[in-house]
Amino acid sequence: MKLRLPGRRDRAETTAPTTTDAGGDASAEQLTQQGKGRPTPRRSEAQGRRPGPPPPPPTTRKEAYKRMRAQQAAGRANVRAAAAAGDDAALPARDRGPVRKLVRDVVDSRRNIGSLFVAVAGVALIGTVVPSLAVRSYATFLLFFYFLLLIADSFVLGRRISRTIAERFPEAKQRTRGAVWYGISRSTMVRRWRFPKPTVPVGAKV
Repeated sequence: MKLRLPGRRDRAETTAPTTTDAGGDASAEQLTQQGKGRPTPRRSEAQGRRPGPPPPPPTTRKEAYKRMRAQQAAGRANVRAAAAAGDDAALPARDRGPVRKLVRDVVDSRRNIGSLFVAVAGVALIGTVVPSLAVRSYATFLLFFYFLLLIADSFVLGRRISRTIAERFPEAKQRTRGAVWYGISRSTMVRRWRFPKPTVPVGAKV
């Protein structure tokens, strides 16, 4: 039987919790580093990674508002640039998805009669205001003939879009009609004005 003096504790009782706490702290630190993958950098190190010194805080409300407007404008410019490049996350809902991307490629890979609409309509409009009756008649005939070509070309384009979607995305058959109108409306725009911008050249195989 071991005699215990008052006011003194056993060495095992005093050392065991210390060992457990040290082991627990080491385990917690190890788990923290494993969860993050790396230790938390110091503030001086994080600031050293920035391209330049942090801007000073605004001193007036007008300066703060101006800085906020500049940041918002930069954010909108970045989003628009990403959308123009075809980034699906930055595109509006009507332009998202692989089906719409395929339709844009089909339209952009061919020469469309609809892309001449602005030029033909401008010539016809000028012809209708000319005093000569013969010129006005020719302008009207040109516009009428162009619309016939536009309808025929849109029909051919629609058939090609439907066939391509059926081959690549057979599960999207119920959305073919909306995709066809989407492609026809894009074909009526001048190539450089299309949004998102074309990513395939004319004559490419899609």
